[in-house]
Amino acid sequence: MNLNTQATGSGVAEKSGSRLWKRFKKQATLHVFVGMGIAFLLVFAYTPMFGILMAFKDYSISDGIRGIFTSEWVGFRHFDEFFRDYQFGMIVRNTIALSLLKVLFTFPAPILLAVLLNEVKNNGFKRVVQTISYLPHFISWVVVVGLAFSLLSTDIGMVNKLLLGLGVIDRPLDILTNPNSFWGLAVGSAVWKEVGWWTIIFLAAIAGINPSLYEAAQIDGAGRLARIRHITLPGMKGTIVVVLILTIGSILGGGMVGSNFEQAFLFGNSINNPTSEIVQTYAFKVGLKDGRFSYAAAIDLIQSVISVILIFSSNYIAKRSSGSSLF
Repeated sequence: MNLNTQATGSGVAEKSGSRLWKRFKKQATLHVFVGMGIAFLLVFAYTPMFGILMAFKDYSISDGIRGIFTSEWVGFRHFDEFFRDYQFGMIVRNTIALSLLKVLFTFPAPILLAVLLNEVKNNGFKRVVQTISYLPHFISWVVVVGLAFSLLSTDIGMVNKLLLGLGVIDRPLDILTNPNSFWGLAVGSAVWKEVGWWTIIFLAAIAGINPSLYEAAQIDGAGRLARIRHITLPGMKGTIVVVLILTIGSILGGGMVGSNFEQAFLFGNSINNPTSEIVQTYAFKVGLKDGRFSYAAAIDLIQSVISVILIFSSNYIAKRSSGSSLF
């Protein structure tokens, strides 16, 4: 009896393993792609995490990779030093203010553009607008800064030359170096560059709404604004919540509309430094310029921990308030 049971169990296991192997061979190409993705994450996402150890050690570049594990432990000394830095208040203020301004002015922009494009009946015009709006996403921030210099520079800027020629201003506008202009310049350039790209996601969400809902609402006499309010926006709620959670989670790095680091590093200079210096640029400078890799690692670790807390907090609040969440 027991022998028969064992034999039967062994046969079932062999058949199950055979079916699994056949399915694996059939999906071999897909497994290769998955394996490449896992390898990419291991090499570029998880392996560098060993560098976190530098934040708690007195690391020197002369020690090489081995020094990450053999350097002297200093505990939270680098964290305490950053909190006591005389620039700490200015850096944190600039980082938070720039990120919040982006969320405030740029998060609604792709939603609005997606709703407007959805109401356009001319497909040709809609495709042209979509193409024009998302093409800037593929332009490097280096090129964007070069374009901004050509347009806004006090010496050769086309905008200043035009305004001076029309007699609108008496002297060139100092936009690129004025500390009071940096936040507006960063937010405006981020909207121009990224709003069209994120609009694609919200258009996809709108495309998933059942068209019969619009037809029924129109028969019942609902106008265009009523259909947007009661059908389009509720249908986009899940996508809006997920994107908002991701935006809040990456708020210290720029959120959904552009990189704070690239903008601050490329647009920033010694004159507008009081408003352009942020956590990322400060860590980059002290890490590479001064060679203080442990100090820079501590600063970046603080930012990463805060980002994780923001993601979990915003996800919890969204789940409790709207029923939609990322996880």
